[in-house]
Amino acid sequence: MPRRALDHPIVPALLGLLLEGDAHPHRILAELRERSAHHAAAVNRGTLYNTVAALEEAGWVAARGQERAGNRPERTVYGITESGREELVRRLDHQIRTPEREFSPFLGAVGHLGALGPERARDALTERARRLRERTAEDERRLAEALATGVPRLFVIEAEYALALARAETAWVESLAEEIRTGTLAWPTGPTPTLEQNGAGRD
Repeated sequence: MPRRALDHPIVPALLGLLLEGDAHPHRILAELRERSAHHAAAVNRGTLYNTVAALEEAGWVAARGQERAGNRPERTVYGITESGREELVRRLDHQIRTPEREFSPFLGAVGHLGALGPERARDALTERARRLRERTAEDERRLAEALATGVPRLFVIEAEYALALARAETAWVESLAEEIRTGTLAWPTGPTPTLEQNGAGRD
């Protein structure tokens, strides 16, 4: 199994689910999609099964037996091993301690905002802010429902973090759109220096 399968970003989430209890890959996939829109978009059946196979080969998970539901074929149930727990803790500790620059399509687009021109840039930012507010409101509702059912806050803390990021982005986008509207954001017509030329964005 290629080493890169163990480097897939889904590995910590997968090990974390198995830390909660043994499960077969089909259930793991359903849980990942239910808990995270990011995982729903990034993980497919083939990727998950390949990752589980790589984790088993590495000794981080082990087959615990077979499970059958109705007339469906038997499914192998996996559980996390002690070395898997240690690897999960190691990865989580590193990821929480170490801030990394994460590139997103929006970040890349903002770098070329000037190409839209003031009016179109303002309209695009305003539309993004509206969509962010709608999505944030829905995420707030779902989080409140989860907490109301008695889910421990620690189990949904990542949802709080995602909401904090969304609120901060919304505020920045709306502020930038307002600067464009009032003309307080200078809009050069000639070539401008890059961040690298100015020394910005460096560690």
